[in-house]
Amino acid sequence: MTVFETTAAILTLTATGGYLNQKYVRFPATIGLMAFSFIVSLFAILLDKMGWMDLTAVSAIVGQIDFSEVLLHGMLSFLLFAGALHINFDDLNKVKWPVAVLATVGVVASTFITGTLVWLGADFVGLKLHYLHALLFGALISPTDPIAVLSILREAGISKRLYVKIGAESLFNDGIGVVVFLTILGLATGAQELEFSAVASLLVREALGGAALGLLLGWLAYRLLRSIDSYKVEVLLTLALATGGYVIADLLHVSGPIYMVTAGLVVGNHGRNFGMSELTRTRLDDFWELLDEILNAVLFILIGLEVIVITITKQHILLGGIAIASVLLGRIVSVGAPISLMSRYLDWRMIGLLTWGGLRGGLSIAMALALPAGPEKSIILPITYIVVLFSILVQGLTFQSSLKFLVK
Repeated sequence: MTVFETTAAILTLTATGGYLNQKYVRFPATIGLMAFSFIVSLFAILLDKMGWMDLTAVSAIVGQIDFSEVLLHGMLSFLLFAGALHINFDDLNKVKWPVAVLATVGVVASTFITGTLVWLGADFVGLKLHYLHALLFGALISPTDPIAVLSILREAGISKRLYVKIGAESLFNDGIGVVVFLTILGLATGAQELEFSAVASLLVREALGGAALGLLLGWLAYRLLRSIDSYKVEVLLTLALATGGYVIADLLHVSGPIYMVTAGLVVGNHGRNFGMSELTRTRLDDFWELLDEILNAVLFILIGLEVIVITITKQHILLGGIAIASVLLGRIVSVGAPISLMSRYLDWRMIGLLTWGGLRGGLSIAMALALPAGPEKSIILPITYIVVLFSILVQGLTFQSSLKFLVK
C-alpha cells in the first residue's frame, strides 16, 4: 500500500472507532479508541488462528508503519507543543519545585528501581536480560506519557492546580526520560563511555540545550507574533516553531521533547498574553486542540494495532505482570520520597494520585521499537506493550473514580 492508502485506512479505522465509542460505549476518547483497536486486532488474530483469515497482508501493512519514527519524529512535536500551550506560567511557578524534582530525581530513581526489579523478574521466569538492558526498560517506562496523561486529565474534571502539577510533571519528565533512555542506550551499545563526566555532559547538553533552544526560538516566535495581527499567519508561525524547531533540535543533538515543552510554554504564556489579539487566541486554541485530538486518536489506534506484529509468549506475560508491579512500586517510591521530604509529611492521597494517574503510552512503545534488533528487544518490546495496555485500559478507566477517594 502507498503512504496515502495506509493513512486513509488508519483514519477510517480511527473515525469508525471514535463513532462507535461516542455512540455506544462513551469511554474517554483515547481509551475507547485504543480498546476498539485492540479488540479488532485480537479478533483478527483469532480468525487467523482458526484459518478463517490470513493476517499476512495486514501484518505487512502494520509492520511497514515505523511507529517509532512516526511518533518520535512526527506526532510528538505537535502533541507536546499542544500540551505545553495550556500550562500557565503563574500556575506552574506555584508547583515548580515538586515538578522539577519529580521530573529529574524521580525519573532516575524510578529507572533504577523498575529496571532492577524487572532484571530479577526476568531471571525468575527464565528469560536472560542483561542489567543494562533492564535499565533501558526502566528508562523507557518510567516517564509518564504526557500524551496519555493530558488527554485523560482534560476529561477528569480535576482542579486547575492539580491539572498543572500532574500535567507539567508529565511534560517535563517525558523530556528527561528520553535523555536518560538515550544515555543508557549509548552505554548498552558501546556508543557512550561509562564515565561520569561523559554521561553528565550528555545529560546537560541534551536537557539544558533543549531548554535554551526552546527559550530562544519561543522568544523569536513571540516577537514575530507581536508584529502582526493575522490569525492565519500566526497559526502557521506556531506550526513552524513546532516542526522546524524540532528538526533543529535533532540537528544540534539536544532534547527535542524538552525544546517543544519550553517553546510551547513561551508561546502559550508570553505570546498569548502580549502577542495575540483575542481572535487569534481563540483560533489558535481551536486549531491546536483539534490537531491534538486527531493525532491522539490516530496514536491510540496505532497502539492497539501493534499487537498484530508483536510476539508475546507465556514468559512475556509473566514478566509483564512483574513489570506492572515494578513500575507501580517504582512510581510510588520515586514520587513518595520527594513529596514527603518537600512537604515534611506523608501525603498518601497525592502519592496515590500521582502513581495511579501516571499513565504510560505510545512514547514508551516508540522507544522500545527504537531499540536495536536483538534478543533483548524481543523481551523488552512485549513487556512494554503489556505495561502500556494495563496503564491505559485499567489505570485510565479507573482514574476518574479514584479521584473521589484520593481528592478531598
